[in-house]
Amino acid sequence: MPIFSDIQETELSGTKEVFLSAIRYATSTGDSFPQFEDDLRASAQEQVEFMLEDDEKIPLVIADDEIKVETRIVVSKIFSSFENELFSLILEPDIANKDMEKKIMRSLFDLEWMHNTLLKMDLMKDFVTHWSNISSNLLKVIEDKRFDSVMWDLKIKLIEVTSKVLEAVGYGTVVLPAESRVELLKTWLPYIRKMKSLSDEMSKMDAALPYKMSDDLCQCVEGAIVSLVSALPSNDQADILADWISAEQVKYPDLSEAFEIWCYRTKSAQRRLDEALTESAMPMPLPLSPST
Repeated sequence: MPIFSDIQETELSGTKEVFLSAIRYATSTGDSFPQFEDDLRASAQEQVEFMLEDDEKIPLVIADDEIKVETRIVVSKIFSSFENELFSLILEPDIANKDMEKKIMRSLFDLEWMHNTLLKMDLMKDFVTHWSNISSNLLKVIEDKRFDSVMWDLKIKLIEVTSKVLEAVGYGTVVLPAESRVELLKTWLPYIRKMKSLSDEMSKMDAALPYKMSDDLCQCVEGAIVSLVSALPSNDQADILADWISAEQVKYPDLSEAFEIWCYRTKSAQRRLDEALTESAMPMPLPLSPST
C-alpha cells in the first residue's frame, strides 16, 4: 500500500506539471520559435481541453490550491498583456496597422479560450472580475474617434467576450454585489447598443459585410441583459429602464420583458405596503374584561 500510494502521488504530481506547463504555454507570447508559435500554442490549448474533459485525475488536479494559484497568475498576466496591447493603439501612428490589430486579436482569442477553461475549473469569477475591472479602460481606447471606421473585428470580438461575462453574471454562474452588476451594465450597455445600430446601418448598405453582430450574439446578449436587469434592486432597475426607454436605439436590446417584471413587482410591493398601512391604521379592539 505505501508503494501504491507513492505511485499515485507521483502520477498526480506529473499530471499537475503537464497541466500547468500547458496552461502557461497556451497563453504565452514568447518568441523562441516564432514560425511555430501559433501551432504550438494551439497544441497546448488542445492538451488543456483534452485533460479537462478526459483525464480521470484532473478533478484532483484542478481542486489543488497550487493549481488554482498558478492559474490565477496566468489569468492576471494575460489580462494585463491584453490591456497593455490595447493601450498601445493610442500611441500607434498608423491606425491601419494590421500587425498590431492581429496581435491584439490573438490576445483576445486567448482570453476567450481562457474563459472556457476557467468555466470548467470553477474559476469564472476571476475572469468576470478582471474583465469588469478593465472594461472602462477598454472602451476609452476603442471608442477613440481615430478608430471610428477601423478595427471592426476587434470591436465585435469585444462584445462576444462581454456577452460571456454578462451571461455568467446574469444567469448566476458568478455572483457579484448589486453595485458591481449595475456598473457592468452601465459600462457596456451604451456601447453594445451603439454597435448594434452601426452594424445594422452598415448591413443595409452591404449585406455581405462580415463585420456585424450575428443574430445568435444579439440573442445571447439580450437574454443575459434581461436576466441581469431583472435581478437588480428596484431602484437600479428603474434607472436602467428609464435610460432604455429614452434611448434612440430603444429597439435593442429589447428590455420590455424586464420592464414588465419591474412593473409587476412594483405594483405588488405598493399593494402590500398599502395593505400594511391600512392594517396599522385600524383601531385595535378593546380587550375583554375578566367578567365577560
